[in-house]
Amino acid sequence: MPPTAGWENFYVIAGSAAGALIGLQFVVITLLAGTPAADGGQQGSRAFATPTIVHLGAVLLLAAVLCAPWDGVLAPAWIWGLAGLAGLGYIASVAWRMRTQIEYRPEFEDWLFHAALPAAAYSALAASAFAVDADPRGALFAVAAAALLLLFTAIHNAWDSVTYHVFASRRRAHTAQHRPE
Repeated sequence: MPPTAGWENFYVIAGSAAGALIGLQFVVITLLAGTPAADGGQQGSRAFATPTIVHLGAVLLLAAVLCAPWDGVLAPAWIWGLAGLAGLGYIASVAWRMRTQIEYRPEFEDWLFHAALPAAAYSALAASAFAVDADPRGALFAVAAAALLLLFTAIHNAWDSVTYHVFASRRRAHTAQHRPE
């Protein structure tokens, strides 16, 4: 029995949640498309909205890879290891975008959920790929923990983004309504 046996239900649940949340993000972005932003929204979107989709996509990729009928764990370890390394590179670009965008000044919570926690998850993916020969079971638990961390981080970030846009649009509408003519 391959080491990935028994993980199917976990990854079906995680992958389904990630796929559904990606769809919901597209709906929300479509609904928010008509609201004005300070810079047209591109800088803020690339720094805050796009990473949420990338993290959910990473969870979906992990689910697909680990539900495939592999004979062993080495081939999927290469894939999740490369995904972890790519994710670390992506997080570096996200941190740079967060720092250079002018639409919103990131707070500690933003740095935690948009940079630090995803970096920890992608680091766990990369490290577990190297540890898979020594401890396949432990490596698979590390991958599962990374997938959950990415999933819950993306949920937090999606909620944070939506509430920000709702309150910002209310503020703009209130300001426009009470502007002297």
